[in-house]
Amino acid sequence: MTGSPLLARHAEALGLFSSRVRAVGDRWDAPTPCAGWSVRDLVDHLTAEQLWVPRLVREGLTLAQVGDRYDGDVLGDDPVTAWERAAAGARDAFREEGALDRTVNLSYGDTASAAYCSQTAADAVVHAWDLSRAIGADERLPPALVDFALAEFAPYAGSLPATGLFAEPVPSAPGADAQTRLLTMLGRRP
Repeated sequence: MTGSPLLARHAEALGLFSSRVRAVGDRWDAPTPCAGWSVRDLVDHLTAEQLWVPRLVREGLTLAQVGDRYDGDVLGDDPVTAWERAAAGARDAFREEGALDRTVNLSYGDTASAAYCSQTAADAVVHAWDLSRAIGADERLPPALVDFALAEFAPYAGSLPATGLFAEPVPSAPGADAQTRLLTMLGRRP
């Protein structure tokens, strides 16, 4: 299964976010483009998201069975290590034989594991930009990951603001590049 293009993009997205986490330094309290979230809040969110993957994909648990296990601070005293362990666990769970063929229980119902993998990868791409902006790192995203995230989010981007987790789209200039279109579609101001 390691030759899967989806798994390659997933690994690249987690690797991109990991590089930004390792660059945080002492800026854990810095604000991010995500309203009300500090760098620590953002990394905590992505870390918790990765912690869910083995439970849902490998163990086949439902949201109710996992419960509130990952509510609150999952970073502890070593946020970088917490992130890296969670990312490795998610990567390993998706790479198991047959993992992408399973069905997982998400907040909006049963979903193909492959779709879940795609969503988590695309989320990591966009949040890598958020983290880059927050810590003053290079904000350019790899074009292949931008195209991947655009393809993932475009079909349902219009419904995301209603979830309360995404801002309203921001207009972008005609002829804007793919990264700008991705970010503005998801309420970011590049």
